[in-house]
Amino acid sequence: MGLRMPFGGEEMTATDDHADFIRGLPKAELHLHLEGSLEPEQMFEFARRNRVSIPFRTVEEVRAAYSFSNLQDFLDIYYEGANVLRTEGDFHDLACAYLARAAADGVRHVEVFFDPQTHTDRGIPFSVVADGFLAALDEGAKRFGVSGGLIMCFLRHLDEDAAFATLDAAEPYLDRLLGVGLDSSELGHPPSKFARVFAAARERGLHLVAHAGEEGPPDYVREALDILHVERIDHGNRALEDGALVARLRETGMTLTVCPLSNLKLRVVDELIAHPLKRMLDLGLRATVNSDDPAYFGGYVAENYRAVARALGLSRDELAQLARNSFAGAFLDEATKARHLAAIDAYLEGTAAAS
Repeated sequence: MGLRMPFGGEEMTATDDHADFIRGLPKAELHLHLEGSLEPEQMFEFARRNRVSIPFRTVEEVRAAYSFSNLQDFLDIYYEGANVLRTEGDFHDLACAYLARAAADGVRHVEVFFDPQTHTDRGIPFSVVADGFLAALDEGAKRFGVSGGLIMCFLRHLDEDAAFATLDAAEPYLDRLLGVGLDSSELGHPPSKFARVFAAARERGLHLVAHAGEEGPPDYVREALDILHVERIDHGNRALEDGALVARLRETGMTLTVCPLSNLKLRVVDELIAHPLKRMLDLGLRATVNSDDPAYFGGYVAENYRAVARALGLSRDELAQLARNSFAGAFLDEATKARHLAAIDAYLEGTAAAS
């Protein structure tokens, strides 16, 4: 029996009709780590092709290892899994597989993260990683109709000098990179630690985003805004603990790239019914839904939409608002944003006429 829930003023079941609406809803994804889309089957395939030893005998053993109690537990296996990625072809194939899944979920545009330091620190040249991912984005636009941009993240558990070295390595690619971000272990590594390298990236014309307020306090969100001068906050859940900060985020139209299933898996929330996404919408915040590291957290973007729709009883209008927010928060020109927003309106008219 399907769960009954409100849906655009009508009751619909959170089963097939609900899933079909979400899958067809045009949307953008703004918070996806390409290395976090490494499925267990791919881990074995890349290990085989590159003759890399992994500490698992079966796909089932890998899935069993995906049981985390906190962010650091996840990161440990995340970095171990990335070790199987060795060639430009590996990075290309990984990203293409993600883009195929994204297209099937109704995604029209992606702005995706990658962690070059995860690879350069183990001897993989920056160019191998970047060329593979960029080629996949080019191919994804042609094969799947999904436009995309690549955001280079600095690992915040490493020091600022390492971040500067990565920015230097990226110099030949700056005209093809969309921006820079900040990820990895949040606690104990405030955004202010990377003030100078973010300033250098801004001088080079790159967009700026940062993970803040996932495990870290509201002050980390404030630092990302005031010291790094970011244009988007990745996660941002804990900003809701500070009323003045919430008002500022609302008034400035700051986009929050929220990741519900990630938050559940990493114990940011104990259950999805307690997730703050609906409260964010009610407060007028520009919240979006994203999948973060879907291979590890149990679902790509449409499944994240479905999960919060069921748990929070989101209406059709609220789901459409989340999709609109995703394009409004993207680093696209206004004409392209308007075209995507018009596609959402046309989709809503079409589904209303068909119901």
